[in-house]
Amino acid sequence: MIPHSGIPDDKNSIENNKTKVLLGMSGGTDSSTSALILLEQGYEVIGITFVFCDGNDHHIADAASLAERLNIKHIVYDAREIFKKNILSYFISEYMSGRTPVPCIKCNNYLKWPLLAKTADEMGIYYIATGHYIKTIKRGTVEDEKIYISRGNDPDKDQSFFMWGLKPDLLKRIVVPLGSLSKSQVREIAANKGHKKVAEKKDSLGVCFCPGDYRDFLKSNVPSGSIKEGYFVDTNGKILGKHSGYPFFTVGQRRNLGIHLNKAIFVKEIIAQENKVVIASGDEMYKTVMYLKEVNVNYPEDLSSDSANLNYTDPANVADNTIICRIRYRKQNTPCSVELLDGNRAKVTFHEPLNSVAPGQGAAFYKGEILVGGGIIDYAL
Repeated sequence: MIPHSGIPDDKNSIENNKTKVLLGMSGGTDSSTSALILLEQGYEVIGITFVFCDGNDHHIADAASLAERLNIKHIVYDAREIFKKNILSYFISEYMSGRTPVPCIKCNNYLKWPLLAKTADEMGIYYIATGHYIKTIKRGTVEDEKIYISRGNDPDKDQSFFMWGLKPDLLKRIVVPLGSLSKSQVREIAANKGHKKVAEKKDSLGVCFCPGDYRDFLKSNVPSGSIKEGYFVDTNGKILGKHSGYPFFTVGQRRNLGIHLNKAIFVKEIIAQENKVVIASGDEMYKTVMYLKEVNVNYPEDLSSDSANLNYTDPANVADNTIICRIRYRKQNTPCSVELLDGNRAKVTFHEPLNSVAPGQGAAFYKGEILVGGGIIDYAL
């Protein structure tokens, strides 16, 4: 556990100490290469490895080994209890409520980045860094500066979709060395600097705490008998067959349903209280409006379609002023209009119908390459 020294009495000393950076180090290629780049840029790097769940000893060892070779300080922070309380319980609760959780969005916005900033404060460090493939962009005047997250240059690795909940006071402290690089370039940098093992590490896949089938994780973490057989029904309530338990399905799912009707069918709705999974054809899956909760838009004026704020983007990437909504990582860029409502909610109207809008999933808003906000899908019409 990190020895907490407390925030210094002179808080300005943190602002003035901009040679140090606290880097989240997972032991993987991306954060390890970030350490190499930051050192080359002249930062004094302090590495921190958060332990969010059991079974990560090899990641800790890899991060510590690299830190020793680079002669940088490395600390380990046991965050298993807070992760269990805030992420694991949420993950289980959402599935058991018939919704599809987005643990990476919850973790990044409400746990990982805030915890990194809090720890940096306690250590008297201003800058915080990770190996995320995102960029930050500043716009406006010194008196009225705005700071945004922008998509990373590598479209296959861009992680901006998960970051819409971060606030400006945190964004201004972020250093993200990989935003302008591709994954192949990152591997090449590590190899050229003599860290072949770092360069050849495999990418981690899936959810960190259940890299296998989430269904097995659920079965191991809910009371016996909580998940049981129920019925597939059509949109009129007619029984079509049996399923193994509603938490094992998600809206938009087509494969591995265990039911065959001689046509393409999808999960349209999950009725948890009745243990029913509603099945529909593809043309019944489209929605024109969705409502979001837990919405964060740092600069609400950005949601105006006639905003003069277009010049966020680099001249080479000038786009029109349309708000684009994404409800899947890397997928479905849909033009839309967004109306902010009371209670951190929003109404999103699609300019063209969108299919497979799953309650519980995340939605992110972009203008060009710039992330302007997002929220959690509550329901769709």
